[in-house]
Amino acid sequence: MRSHRVADIAEQAGLSEATVDRVLHGRPGASPRAVRAVEQAVAELDRQASALRLGARSLVLDVVMQAPDRFSGEVTAALESQLSGLRPAAVRARYHLRESGTVDDVVATLEGIGRRGRTSHAVLLKVPDEPAVAAAIDDLADRGIPAVTLVTDVHGSRRIAYAGPDHVSAGRTAAHLVQHWGRGDLASVLVTLSRSSFVGERTRVEAFVEQMSATAPHVEVRRVADADGLDAATAAVVAAELEDVTAPLGVYSVGGANRAILATLRAKRVPPSVYVGHDLDADNLGLLRTGEIDLVLHHDLREDARAAITAVLQHHRLVPGAPTSLASGVQVVTRHNIPARMVRGSA
Repeated sequence: MRSHRVADIAEQAGLSEATVDRVLHGRPGASPRAVRAVEQAVAELDRQASALRLGARSLVLDVVMQAPDRFSGEVTAALESQLSGLRPAAVRARYHLRESGTVDDVVATLEGIGRRGRTSHAVLLKVPDEPAVAAAIDDLADRGIPAVTLVTDVHGSRRIAYAGPDHVSAGRTAAHLVQHWGRGDLASVLVTLSRSSFVGERTRVEAFVEQMSATAPHVEVRRVADADGLDAATAAVVAAELEDVTAPLGVYSVGGANRAILATLRAKRVPPSVYVGHDLDADNLGLLRTGEIDLVLHHDLREDARAAITAVLQHHRLVPGAPTSLASGVQVVTRHNIPARMVRGSA
């Protein structure tokens, strides 16, 4: 852990230099949480070392995400793929990741970033769409720290750009697929969200319901939410919703936890007539290959990461143009057209 300056590790970990020095030299007085933060900071600095070049301006991005580890890991990989070799600035990311939490937790994280002031040059966010979060983003703007929302937006905030999928298009596409891929006797569709306060997921579901109402009004939409996309919590809310269901039904999984949903369906002997998921994370790739889910609506997280970083560079006048919100396209993926770069590791 001695390959980086104490000041750089402290900045990356969000700790004082004195605390970092205690951890590095094994002196008493450092909490287990501080030790983990230093270890994580050193690992992040090691990963990003190739992006830092002598003579280039160095920017630090704080990445704040509330999402299951399987998804935040995909976002982290996408961001890291875009950070190396950037011109004309060297950019590194500092991560604040949690699988679940309250609005107050998110606000506290943003306030902490604001208090550190000039150690942060921008914040990339996947967080709930709540007034308190929008106010915290505005406070960062007042301190000169711009925010870019990733994958899901925060309405009414002074973020400089949104980088993520077109959620209306995704929801309508899912409705079309469920209606035409499912059997003709399809009577109901289970729709799952990780959390209704994520405006991206909420918009997908609203578009899905509107499209189904227009083209298949006889199909009942049964939705469950607010289990954070975590396996155990999602399995519980799905089991409760399907207590009286015995016939096959369609599934539109907006919020993930698909292994848990499928296990619950098997336990209740309710087979899915069509199963549509979102995002090509490791779980969904495996389920797609084995045929346990039929279709995945995929958008390239690298494209979102590139758009977000570009907006930050534009804000700091390091590249030409003004920060602009860009919606990435949605691709329908079956087991037969998995993108080549994601086939690695498959049998």
